[in-house]
Formats: sequence, structure tokens, C-alpha cells
Amino acid sequence: MRTVITYGTFDLFHQGHYNILKRAKEEGDYLIVGVTGETYDAERGKLSVRDSLATRIENVRKTGFADKIIVEEYLGQKIPDIIKYHVDVLVIGSDWKGKFDHVSKYCEVKYLERTKNISSTQIREESGSIYRLGIVTDNLEDSDAVYEAQIVSGIHVEGVFAEDDEVAREFCDKYELNQSFSDYDEFLKEVDIIYIKVSREKRFAYAKKALESGKHVICDMPASLKQEDQDELERISKENDAIIFGNVMTIYQHAFGQLLWMARGNIIGDIINVRCSISKESFDETSVFDLLDLAYYPICAITKVLGAGYDDISSKIVRDDNGNGLYGMITFRYPNATAIAEIGTDMDLDGAMVITGTDGEIVIPEDWWRVGYFKYKNKNERRAKHYSSNFDGNGFRYLIQSLLRDIREDQFYSTNITEEEEEAILRALNTIIDQNA
Repeated sequence: MRTVITYGTFDLFHQGHYNILKRAKEEGDYLIVGVTGETYDAERGKLSVRDSLATRIENVRKTGFADKIIVEEYLGQKIPDIIKYHVDVLVIGSDWKGKFDHVSKYCEVKYLERTKNISSTQIREESGSIYRLGIVTDNLEDSDAVYEAQIVSGIHVEGVFAEDDEVAREFCDKYELNQSFSDYDEFLKEVDIIYIKVSREKRFAYAKKALESGKHVICDMPASLKQEDQDELERISKENDAIIFGNVMTIYQHAFGQLLWMARGNIIGDIINVRCSISKESFDETSVFDLLDLAYYPICAITKVLGAGYDDISSKIVRDDNGNGLYGMITFRYPNATAIAEIGTDMDLDGAMVITGTDGEIVIPEDWWRVGYFKYKNKNERRAKHYSSNFDGNGFRYLIQSLLRDIREDQFYSTNITEEEEEAILRALNTIIDQNA
């Protein structure tokens, strides 16, 4: 007898789940299905699981494919399960390709290619509230958006649009999506949410047309350097009940919210200085971000901590022989505080953030834009205190989770960056351009 085991959350059960269980059953004579427990889902960063464990187990049982159903309760349980149940083959989706090769010492590992061309309408009807995500790109890298979106229950990555048809088709095949498009109008008909990850000069036009079509938008920032363009996107968003989120993952993270509360709550006294640095090397190496795109991150963070009311800015950009920005330093002066940001496109900066107050400081030692850990010390306390929050992936999943929550609660505007803050950020970017022309 050939024993097969597979695992999954099986939330909002749909045809795709049914198909993978059917194909797993075909790999042997006896199928064991591990359904992830609620605690384990939370620990591994699986977000927005809506069905109870009992419901998910019952949905698996009703397919008739599972001979035995078990609960996956902790990381590392798969190997003990394989040994305990004398498993011959572990079947897992191809989106996990390579992640379970170490299990091949105990049994065969088979990665099943994702079932393509399942009707998204059918999935939505069967699960009740699956939203279709499409990606607008001009290269073959997804910045982990496909995998990150899969972690959030209620989202299905449907297809990709690229102006170059060959890029679209190759992207679709690489990430096993249902459809590729080089016609933007046709693409918009098949998705509910779009993620725009193209060079800055193209973002505004794509975002505007999507919002006019009633689609929710996630856009690399800035969407435009013109304030009138940003105002137009906000207006169209409100008129069409469509949300636009800037892809600045930091501001959707629980730990950053906690940090802001502490910084603004006088725990370290009055804030007198913020220092931070960021480097392109910490992002996807194929990213289209230039120095100004990178600058958006620290300027946004400084604005969040110190507010939009800075007095003035001074900046210096060092360029290469071709005129491309290599390094930048930006200094903000507030009535009673200062802030300094360093940006590098071809160098490895430390990625730290230090917020200094009259009574102490808050420190994120590295990669502050992915904050999952920081420490703070008040001068009246003997030891520094540490704060950590569960953080997985690159942070895009938390943005998706926040967007879906706003959609379901009919909150058709983003409160993560206020209009006043957005105006301050764009004003800062344009000042930097003028000072370094």
C-alpha cells in the first residue's frame, strides 16, 4: 500500500483545494491530509484565516479523498508524521518547490504544479469572498508578491499584465498564474485588485485607469511626483469607492504602529532627532527603484514620527558618471527637532533607525522598514526594554491583509498615509530634485 500525505489550511474551500486533494489521492492508495491548526497558522504568519478549524476539516472530509485527517499543530511536525504513519510520498504545491527537499531523506517529495485556468468566478462563488489580484509589471520578478499574497486568506493571484506580451507570458508561466495580458482593458476585466510595480513614469496612468474602472490599487511609491496627479488619484478613488494603497509595507506593520505610539506618547520624552538609512541592496536586486523611490521610505517614516510640519530641507545627491544617483543625504529641520536620512543605490548601508528623545531613545538595529523588533530605553530605567512582533516575509502580506479588511468594512479610503502627510512627502521629494538639478 502506497501512503500519501499532504498539508494545507484549506480556508474558504474552493475548486483549487479540491483539485489538489484529488491529485494527491491519485498518487497512492491511502491519503492523509494535515489541516493546519489555528495556533500554527498564526505563528507561521498565515493571515486572515476566516473558517474555523472544524469547518476546514469538515470541508476536506466532504471531498471523500482523505482516508485520515490530522491537525498540523507546530513547525517541524511533518517529519514525525511521515515516520509515524509510514508515509511513502509527501505531496505539496509547486509554490513550495525546494522548501521541502530535506524531507526526501524520509520519503519521496512530489511538488504538484498548480492547476491553472480554474474559473475565478467559480472560485469566488464557491468561497464567497475571494478577491482576484493582478500584477502590472515590466520585468520577470514579482518581488515575492505572488507568494506573499498566497499567505493571506481570501486573495487569489489571477494574472499579469505587461506591455511586452513575451514578458507577460513568461511571468505567467514562471509563477503559474491563470492568465497573461498585454491589453490593459482586458486585464482590468479579470481582476479586483491590481499591484502596480513598474517604473515611476508609468505608475500614474495605470493607477488612474484602474481606479476609474472601480479596481482597488496597490502602487509602488511615489505614484507621481506631481501633487495634482496625487490629488486626482484621491478624487477618482473616492468617486469610485476604490481604495489606493501605497506600497510602503512599513506603515502596515503592527510593530511600526507600536513604535509610533511610543515615540509620540512621550515615553522617551520630546523627540529631538530621527536618523535612518536605507539601501537598494536590501530590496529585490531587479527592482526598478531609483534613489528618489528609495527616498520615499525614510521621508515617509520621518513624516510619521515628527509630522508634516517641517521648516525646511537640505539635501545632497552624489551621482555616477552617467548622472544616476548613488548616494543621498537629506536633512530635515523642524521647530524643535531634526532628522537625517541616508539613501544608497549601490552600497550597503546599515539600515538602522534611531529616534532620540529628551528622556531616551528607540532603536531599530537593522532593516527598519521591515520592523519586527526594536528596543527602547528611558534614562530613568536601568535596562533597555525590547519589543518584538511576529514578522514574516517582506511585509507585503500585511499590506494585503489591511487592504482586504478595509474592503470588507466598506472603508474606501486609506488612513495609513493622510493627505497632509502625502503632500509633505511629495513636497520633500520635489525640493530634493530642485536642490540637486
